[in-house]
Amino acid sequence: MASQLLIERLELLKEKSNQQWLTDLEPRKLKELEFHNLHRDQDTLIDLPQDTYEKLYGNKRFYGTVELSSKYVQNWIKSNSPNRIVLDYACGNGGNAIAAARAGADLVIGIDISDISIQNARVFSEQQGTSQNTFFVQADCENTELPDKSIDVIICSGMLHHLDLSYALFELRRILKPGGVVLAVEALDYNPLIKLYRNRTPAMRTEWEKSHILSYKDLAFASRFFEIKNIKHWHLLSIAGVWVPHILTLLNAVDKIILNIPFIKMWSWMFTFEMHKRQEI
Repeated sequence: MASQLLIERLELLKEKSNQQWLTDLEPRKLKELEFHNLHRDQDTLIDLPQDTYEKLYGNKRFYGTVELSSKYVQNWIKSNSPNRIVLDYACGNGGNAIAAARAGADLVIGIDISDISIQNARVFSEQQGTSQNTFFVQADCENTELPDKSIDVIICSGMLHHLDLSYALFELRRILKPGGVVLAVEALDYNPLIKLYRNRTPAMRTEWEKSHILSYKDLAFASRFFEIKNIKHWHLLSIAGVWVPHILTLLNAVDKIILNIPFIKMWSWMFTFEMHKRQEI
């Protein structure tokens, strides 16, 4: 059950005016907010010329090949959400939060720096019939203002590289209950071809994002705050499914094998890992 303190804090965050909230943000975070508002504005997307859409969102076609990791994440959410307080950390349009609510979470909180994302998440949650146990608020992931030890499960999907980990990991540990778990889904910063693509498509990401794709060095840093478990690597050959979708099933089958090989797995596009907060004595 959610504590009264947590509910009261959420209500206070919801009541904060956008202008009040913006005054506390540093320039780096304001740039992130502006970028994600642009990319989540449904009305803007409809009116974009095709060449502009490709410049800003051309990488979205690759996400049609992430079947394996998507299934893993959705199954993880189904298994870890029932009767828990779940936080979708930098929730975007709220897809994972809604999935956690549908899986039986007691309460699901979605926070994001983008006010447009929060507006979208509320609408989509209403449409999916999960508004009774979801709560979406605009907040700074490096300073959530949530109470200490108030969250059972945290989902971090494709967003840690948008943050300063020295603040974010401390904040995640602060708000997580002892014995709680964080699932992280991130791009990996080793494959030279993927890095070249990122450098050649600057409009698709902020400068901070491009410069902070995660590596095993970041995992080592995270291990100062959490116990790291269940590291899994995803998507190498399957990326080619963008051009040859009829053999995506075969490419996925090969990836399942080769991405367990120590050197080759480091070339994967994505990886997932769990961060467990140790039980306090």
